[in-house]
Amino acid sequence: MKTLATELGHAMRKMRKLRGLSQDELALRAEIDRSYIGRIERAEVNLTLDMLYKIAEVLDCEPHELLPTRASLRV
Repeated sequence: MKTLATELGHAMRKMRKLRGLSQDELALRAEIDRSYIGRIERAEVNLTLDMLYKIAEVLDCEPHELLPTRASLRV
């Protein structure tokens, strides 16, 4: 079963790569630690809404674009 954190991490990585950003560059622009970006992308941490909005702003997307649909989380 796919989890919310896993799907969010995959979507964030995909969006980051589409924007041509490294984890380092995303972290620098979002003013957060680079290792935290990696941990989000590997679904090792859960994001706060504040952090989701901050990352979405740097990725030039809406926060909901990083969230999975309900259907994608079904078993």
